Amino acid sequence: MTATNTIGGITRAGRDEVRPIVLAAWDAFLGVVQSADLQRRTRLPGWRGQEVCVHLGVWDDYAALDDLVAAARAGGSGPVPDVDAANARVTQAHRAAPRVEVLAALARHRDAVRTYLEDAPVALDPAPTPSPVGVLPLLTTILAEAYELAVHALDLRDSGAGHPPDALLDAGLLALAEVTGALAAMHGVSGGAALVTPEGGWRFGSDGETWTVSRVQGDADQAGPVVRGEAAVLLDASAGRANPVGLLARRKLRLSDAAGLLSLAPLVDVAPNLPGGPLLRLAARTLSGAAGLLTLRR
Repeated sequence: MTATNTIGGITRAGRDEVRPIVLAAWDAFLGVVQSADLQRRTRLPGWRGQEVCVHLGVWDDYAALDDLVAAARAGGSGPVPDVDAANARVTQAHRAAPRVEVLAALARHRDAVRTYLEDAPVALDPAPTPSPVGVLPLLTTILAEAYELAVHALDLRDSGAGHPPDALLDAGLLALAEVTGALAAMHGVSGGAALVTPEGGWRFGSDGETWTVSRVQGDADQAGPVVRGEAAVLLDASAGRANPVGLLARRKLRLSDAAGLLSLAPLVDVAPNLPGGPLLRLAARTLSGAAGLLTLRR
């Protein structure tokens, strides 16, 4: 299915809804980084805190948001970004940058997001752009930053940053629900699920044309497919940071109505970098015993 200027979910409400979510996520992440030792290793092979933060920054030779906006202005043309290649280039170029420069690069990214959401033409928001997970509306792609920030805040725990704020993890789950629902709609896939923590969570659904996202209040019984766990566990499982099968065996992750979740399985093929891909594969394995979970890229 070719992406059009369709917009749904949280991003349907527009910038006034998205702006506080994304900027609060950025502020929370910057607070996490303040307590991190960027020279310590993280759980990502070969990456210190330095590399985690460098690839999220805006540099003279790297500004991912500018590329996304330019692609939206051009009508969504261009290839899906090669995330691994871009990460390798920017982390190599700035692997020895002083801490103060890394923090400044992160602040520039946060400020660039604020500038877009305050000054750029609103007509760009639903414009398709080739994001790292596939073609999505630009505003949805910007909201998706909350997911990346939440997962990387968890990565920085090994660098002495401590546990991320709950609000940041919740924003990450919201972004995960939003992106999955959007990708399903963009590819004509109907289905949905709830991502539920002890405190609440988010439900998303797609009718194959547009998508919805709504708040789940508390760990109440939910109809349809449900993935339950602590927010950090859900994020780690969705990003391939932890093996969902092991989490399921230790009851840190619980899956209800795996058959219903399989309605989203086609997304694994059309969006290889899909956040949540490991959870969809877990559903398939739960039903069929098929082996071979594939984890996401950084």
